[in-house]
Amino acid sequence: MLISMNWINDFVDLSGLDLEKLIHQFTLSTAEVEDIYYMGRDIENVVVARILSVENHPNSKKLHLLKVDAGDKVYDCVCGAPNVREGMTVAFAREGGKVAGMEITCATIAGCESHGMCCSEKELGISADHSGLWEITDELPLGTPITDAYQVRDVVFEVDNKSLTNRPDLWGHYGIAREFAALTGRELKPISRMDLTPYASLAPIDIDIIDKELCFRYTGLKVRNITKKISPVNMRIRLFYCGMRAINLLADLTNYLMLELGQPMHAFDCAKVDSIQVKRFDQPFDFETLDGAKRHIDENTLMICSKGEPVAIAGIMGGLNSEIEDNTDSLLLESANFDAVSVRKSSTRIGLRTDASMRYEKTLDPELTSTAIEHFMQLLTEIDPDVQIISSMTDVYVRHYDKIDLSFDKKYVDRYTGIDISNEQILRTLNALGFNASLAGETFTVHVPSWRATKDVTIKADIIEEITRVYGYDNFKITTTKSALAPVLRTVNSNDDRFTKDLLVQRYGLHEVHSYIWCDAKKYKELNIEIEDNVRVINAMTPDHVVLRRSMVPTMISYVNENKAYANEFGIFEIARVVEGLCDDGLCNERKHLGVALYSRVRSEKDVYLGLRDLMASIGMELKHRPFEFRIMESAHNWQHPRNTAGIWLDGVYLGFITVVHPAVQSKIDKKAVIVAGELDMDVLSSLSASVIHYDEPSKFPGIDIDLSLVVGSEQTYSALSAAWADITPLLKSVSLIDSYNGAVKSITLRFTFSSMEKTLSKNEVQGYVDTIVENLSKLGVTLR
Repeated sequence: MLISMNWINDFVDLSGLDLEKLIHQFTLSTAEVEDIYYMGRDIENVVVARILSVENHPNSKKLHLLKVDAGDKVYDCVCGAPNVREGMTVAFAREGGKVAGMEITCATIAGCESHGMCCSEKELGISADHSGLWEITDELPLGTPITDAYQVRDVVFEVDNKSLTNRPDLWGHYGIAREFAALTGRELKPISRMDLTPYASLAPIDIDIIDKELCFRYTGLKVRNITKKISPVNMRIRLFYCGMRAINLLADLTNYLMLELGQPMHAFDCAKVDSIQVKRFDQPFDFETLDGAKRHIDENTLMICSKGEPVAIAGIMGGLNSEIEDNTDSLLLESANFDAVSVRKSSTRIGLRTDASMRYEKTLDPELTSTAIEHFMQLLTEIDPDVQIISSMTDVYVRHYDKIDLSFDKKYVDRYTGIDISNEQILRTLNALGFNASLAGETFTVHVPSWRATKDVTIKADIIEEITRVYGYDNFKITTTKSALAPVLRTVNSNDDRFTKDLLVQRYGLHEVHSYIWCDAKKYKELNIEIEDNVRVINAMTPDHVVLRRSMVPTMISYVNENKAYANEFGIFEIARVVEGLCDDGLCNERKHLGVALYSRVRSEKDVYLGLRDLMASIGMELKHRPFEFRIMESAHNWQHPRNTAGIWLDGVYLGFITVVHPAVQSKIDKKAVIVAGELDMDVLSSLSASVIHYDEPSKFPGIDIDLSLVVGSEQTYSALSAAWADITPLLKSVSLIDSYNGAVKSITLRFTFSSMEKTLSKNEVQGYVDTIVENLSKLGVTLR
């Protein structure tokens, strides 16, 4: 939203103040200022002038040769504007002046010298009109600088609309001026209002609020004999500087009032609209708005009607069937207050968001409606004194907001602010903001004004904010806290989580993700993932987020699907919460699990699967200093592969699993890729003690490697075979798999490494141990190849 400081000066005298510093102070106390614009600074030596003569240019059909009286002398000028004529009063940039930052010099145009330039409104930056010269209709002495005659020079700053969401009073210049008055300690001038009580005996307007739930107040007035059609120059300049274009006097006045007070208004042609009904319709229909577009109106959209026919969408935009035209000389003026939620929802449904709807969405003060009409008439009669009021100001007020009175003492302020703000300053600040504060003994009493009581100030803490923001947050002294601070102690669980994250990121290059605890039904359905029965959320925001998850893997699979275009190969992980039903006390059995998923289009399924196994094994070795045990297990979920799933065990305790994603799920993501996933219960893992690390000095003597090629059964596991060499001899230092073949006969090759700290071993010395190993293996059904 754009704010004009010239406009602010109408209500509070800011003369002698540094406007830049004041706007910065406004940012710290009230709302965020995004930028400051200095309008008209690039205009110099542009004056009021009169065209004395117009001749055709001898070398051009479009150009004219002018004699222009600029007050000091008559200038020769070349001009190509289509509306140029003799006797016309224009804005003339003398030779040596500046327009839009460009210096005006003597120039030869089509063979003729031009010693200045007649300007359009766009060239001066006061409107977007470039159709011809700006014709000045006011009686001004020739040679008067334009910057003195009109408010061309201005300081305009832009406020971030998001910072005004809870402040409906700041959606107009008068509300902003109130803030500046409080910040500077200067007086806020009252709004000029026309006294309409002499017209109270006139016939009222027929106004019927049928839908009292959505329309809180509707105020109207009828006026006729409007002869002026064009707004004053300064009004048009202010509208343009604040982001609006001038249309005609009546439309400009309603926009001007909206920007000034924050109260949207609408003017109906009285010849087309002479009565008002506010209601919703039972059946949807199409309605043509002022912008010429047809809008689909449903049964939930509030409409303004006349004799049963819709003429405007309440709080959003008027209809084309009741617009003000050039020959309009009478109007029915509307100033109303509507339900904020209804306006917002209607604006979203029909796809039309206007300056009016943006303000109504913020819950406007209903007390403004009559003030806006009285101020409108004050301005209108100043511009067009012959207008006639032909009705009483009809005011239908069906819902009043509750009045809010708050009481507090000085101790309450001191406790919340931590500083000593005097009673006088508290009263001065609150009264400057319109809170009508008083002090009786030790107790302050505050009457919250209507423009802050709709949803902004409701409790005592809100009053503290008003006091401190005007006092200035940057004026607070920085002091150390009196609270006792103690470092947060790290637990085994938090250490394990942190170490696991570092391991997965630094060693394996995985990416950490963050998710919600519920299942996403829509995403799961797209991937053929079944939602398993579990604890449900009663007040879920959408029907897709009702069931809480039992496992991390479906979440990881969903993230893989969303990021599959990221790279041909990547891995993701997260340590987060799952819910495994209810505990005995009826509360959710929350568990902290690690979920991992690997995606690859370049490696085989076997390589990716074994890579995940090694990753999980490294977690066990790094955290507990002993290896995990992997056992083939049956799949328990529809997204697990029926055969390529293995459980993870440590000390006989089940920790989790690794699995290849089921082909029915994988095909929905990428038929040419491999996806494997795993999960660990971090709570159980942290509860297991870690082994003590022992240092084994390496032998100075060379060891002996014995390779055994074995024929094994398809169901035999490495852990089962290891019983054959367990506790054979301390000389056996390691056993490793160096080759495997899974053809017609499954075979593996194991390397047994023997060494001694005392001497070099010979093959004969270890042969007995090898024979014992072979004998033990034969008992397990394993034979030498």
